[in-house]
Amino acid sequence: MTEVDFEQISAYQRYKLMASLIVPRPIALVTTLGVNGVANAAPFSMFNMVGEDPPILMLSINRLTDGRLKDTAANIISQGEFVVHMTDEAMAQKMHACGKALPPEVSELTHVGLTPVPSLTVQPPRIAQAPVAFECVLHETLETDSRYVFIGRVKWLAARDGLIDTQAWRVNLRDYHPVARFGASFYTTTRDRFSIDDVVGVPNPPSTSIDEL
Repeated sequence: MTEVDFEQISAYQRYKLMASLIVPRPIALVTTLGVNGVANAAPFSMFNMVGEDPPILMLSINRLTDGRLKDTAANIISQGEFVVHMTDEAMAQKMHACGKALPPEVSELTHVGLTPVPSLTVQPPRIAQAPVAFECVLHETLETDSRYVFIGRVKWLAARDGLIDTQAWRVNLRDYHPVARFGASFYTTTRDRFSIDDVVGVPNPPSTSIDEL
C-alpha cells in the first residue's frame, strides 16, 4: 500500500489526490446574478445532494490564490440565491467553457451560447439546454481557510419534458445522460450502467430498472 500522511503534504497536493481519487463527481453548472445584474455561470464538481427534509445540496467553491472570491461565491453571499443545473452530454462542451475566467460584466451564458430563461422562485436564470435545474436559496454557509461551502435549500425543480413521472415520482433514466468529472479536464459519461443481483445474506432492495428509479 502507498501510505500518505495528509499532515505532511501541501494543500495543493491534497487537492490533486482527493480530486483524482474521489470520482466520478456530479457537476453543478451554477447560475447566479451579480450586483450589476449580469448572469454568471460556472461549473463545480465539489457538489452533491445532502438531504431531502429539508431538500438541501452542497456546493464547495475555492478562494482564488490572492484570496478574492470567485464570482459565483461572491454572488451567492450577496444575493442568497442560485440555480444548480445538471449537465448532460449534449451541453458538456459549453459547460466546460463556462469555467473560463471572464470579467464580471460578461455573462458566460452569452459567451458560450447557452440560453437563459426565467426561474420561478429565484432571480438567477435557468439554462434552457440543461436537463435539470434546482432553484435554490442559501440555507447555510460554512467557511474554511481555502473554501466557502454553501448549503442550498431547493425551492423548485424543473426538468426536461418526459424525464420525470410526477405520478409515480420516477425518473426516466433511459433518457437521462449526465456527465461527471473524472479529474483534471477529464469527464466521464453515465451510459455504462449495471444492476447488482441479490447477494446471499443481504436483504433485497426494492426493484428498479434502467428506465425508472
